[in-house]
Parts: sequence; C-alpha cells; structure tokens
Amino acid sequence: MSARHTSSRLGWGGLRPTLAFIALVGTVVAAAAITFPTLTGRIVDQANIISADTRNSIEPKLADLEAKSGIQLVVATVTSLEGQEIEPYANELFRNWKLGEKAKNNGVLLLVAPHERRVRIEVGYGLEGTLTDALSKVIIANAITPRFKTGDFSGGISRGVDDIITVLTTDASEWQKRPSLRLDNQQTTDPATWLLIAAAIVLVILLAVSPGFRWLFFNLLLNIAFSSGRSSSGGFSSGGGFSGGGGSSGGGGASGSW
Repeated sequence: MSARHTSSRLGWGGLRPTLAFIALVGTVVAAAAITFPTLTGRIVDQANIISADTRNSIEPKLADLEAKSGIQLVVATVTSLEGQEIEPYANELFRNWKLGEKAKNNGVLLLVAPHERRVRIEVGYGLEGTLTDALSKVIIANAITPRFKTGDFSGGISRGVDDIITVLTTDASEWQKRPSLRLDNQQTTDPATWLLIAAAIVLVILLAVSPGFRWLFFNLLLNIAFSSGRSSSGGFSSGGGFSGGGGSSGGGGASGSW
C-alpha cells in the first residue's frame, strides 16, 4: 500500500493524536536543556519588541476575554528558540505554562521569535474547532507578518490579537464579512503538513513492526509524563499572581515567517 493511499485512508483528523506524540518525542531531548521564560502575565515580552502603548492597549483586551469567556490568550516573544523549530517550542511552552482551563483546554498562545523571524498561533484542544488551523494561518498571513516585514512588531501583534479575539468571540457569519479574515476556498496545503503526515506513517509502521522501537517510544512518553508531573507542582503565581489554568495543546494552530 502506498504512503499516499495510507494517508488518505487515515485522514488528518485521525492523525492528529499521532502527530501530537511525534511533537512530544521530537522535543524530549532538547526540552531538558531549554530554559523557558516565566509566565509573569498575559504578555511576556522577553525579546522587548512590544511598545508600552501597545501593551497598555492589548492587556485589558486579554483580561476581558478571560473574564467573559474563560479563554486564556497569552502573547509571548522570545529572544531565541534555542535551536528548535517554532512548532515544538510553542507546544512545549504552552504545556509548560498550562494555558487555558483544565476542563476545557481553552488556551491560545501567540508566540513571536524575532531572531528566527518566526511566529506561531498555538491553540488548545478545546478551541481547535473555532480557531482552526486555516483561520490561524489567515490571521498570520493577513494581519501579522505584513506588519512584521516593515518592522512594526507592535502593530502586527496588536492586529493579530484583535483578529484572534474576533474569531473566538463572534459568530462566524459576522467575522466572515471581514476581508482580512475571509477564508479562501482554495486553501493550499502547507508542505510541512505533508512532512508531518509522512512522519506519522513512518512512526505507525515502526510501532507495528519493531518491538524494540515500541519499548523505546512508550518509555519516552512515560518519562515525559513523569517530568511534566514534577514541573507542574510549582505553579506560576510568583510573577504578579498570574498563572495558567491547567490546559493543554495537541499542536493545533499555524506558523508563519517574514
């Protein structure tokens, strides 16, 4: 059976849990050496690219969103991805911060890495049906990266936050009227998606035919679970009383560059 035929039978939805496992296994070695920024508030500007005016403008919007809907949207910038791609870094940071409510997994992370010129919207499990991968891609392409290309980081982040909040809080018939958020019916598939699908197929085959690989794979998962349990005991309340709510993400969202 060809890889193309296998992938069409499995479907993207069926592959999502496997891809989440791939993301976790792919970061297990590197994550031990990474020092993530501390969650000190709804805006964590480690790279120092957000102006004071923009911070003062968007922070009340983030707080209002959480107060009214429970959705925890956090904006973060980092000085470096420490050698990682932005997708596994964002997923690991999201899980480290535990964004969103534990029962609803309704967190969102807008992550900017100016040094690597990469941006990502990471979406919690519970919001993947609303803030879809395709919509996240549209927001990045239309609202964020055009402003980043001109050096307007504050403007791109502010517009991105506004569009994310619009999608999360208004009826689809309303936000679809906005040209900047309208989905193209002929969306092209990101090449990275096909690479993830191919990696998922290889992983499934290895799990099926190699007992040794199965043993290694599931031991890695157990080590990840054990490490996550130890790191979650501290919490993040020391930085001004703000903390994640125990939510998680399985890799939903989209990335972009400029």
